[in-house]
Amino acid sequence: MNQISAQTGQVPQDRPTTDAVRALPMFAEVDADVVARVADIAAYRTLEPGEKLFTQGTADMGLHLLVSGQISTFRTAHDGTVTVIDVTRPPGHLGLQAVLARLPSLVSAEAVSTSRVITVDGEGLLSLLSEEPSLAGAFLKAEASDVRSLVLQVCDLKLRTTAQRLGHYLLSLAPDPMGASASLRLPFDKRLLAARLGCRQENLSRAFATLRELGVETHGSRVTMSDLARLRAYAVAFDEP
Repeated sequence: MNQISAQTGQVPQDRPTTDAVRALPMFAEVDADVVARVADIAAYRTLEPGEKLFTQGTADMGLHLLVSGQISTFRTAHDGTVTVIDVTRPPGHLGLQAVLARLPSLVSAEAVSTSRVITVDGEGLLSLLSEEPSLAGAFLKAEASDVRSLVLQVCDLKLRTTAQRLGHYLLSLAPDPMGASASLRLPFDKRLLAARLGCRQENLSRAFATLRELGVETHGSRVTMSDLARLRAYAVAFDEP
């Protein structure tokens, strides 16, 4: 546990139970005794909005399992330009690639809203992996899912217009994307939404204007979609299995 304190710069608040770790998709099929050992080298951490979870270039970092809240990942170029990579929501995870490859993190991570994270000590996790090969399957599955998500993001950028990307994202937030209509609240501000979609704020405004013709109305952070069928037909520019 002292290793975790050194990596995060904070004293761990408390240790998660075995059940809390097992409830996370990554460990759902891992043997109970192995999950218990993971819990023994983990600690909860709570972050307030704007608080950093880790920074670009961090080495010897841990595996971070998001329990609640939202975490934005971003990369800063040499000229200071910042690019948002993604916004992770529960039950997502961060840092697995850096831990497994023993390489510094390529991105920084920051809480968008009050967030609760389970941090698993990186070195302890690697030691456990060498003793418990059953963990390898869980990590391979998680990494495959991450790669799939990354490929879909690249396809999204290349095959959809900004308005189509926005429509597709709004559909992903709808309680029932295949329903007739939906009403929801954006999970974060439009500045971050524009960065998440890979566009400028003025382009986002134009995209919302385009979607108005398809029944999408905005009132601050509240979004109503009166014709999901039309929005689905417009936003889906390629097949997703």
